[in-house]
Amino acid sequence: MMEGHMYGNMMWGGHWLWMLLIALVVVIPVWRICQRAGFPGWLGLLSLIPMINLGLLYFLAFADWPADKENT
Repeated sequence: MMEGHMYGNMMWGGHWLWMLLIALVVVIPVWRICQRAGFPGWLGLLSLIPMINLGLLYFLAFADWPADKENT
């Protein structure tokens, strides 16, 4: 018996599509920020991992950016 749940324990198929869309909305800007700061763009993928994303934020905020050294 489903007890009032529309889909029971099944996960709605569009859920994965939303997760992918949200991931892209988050990762693409962080990827570009990392590249412009002079770091590898793949660091943007770390923004998807809980608690690691906060570490990435602090790293980007307080690290010496290689891109700044190239411009001086």
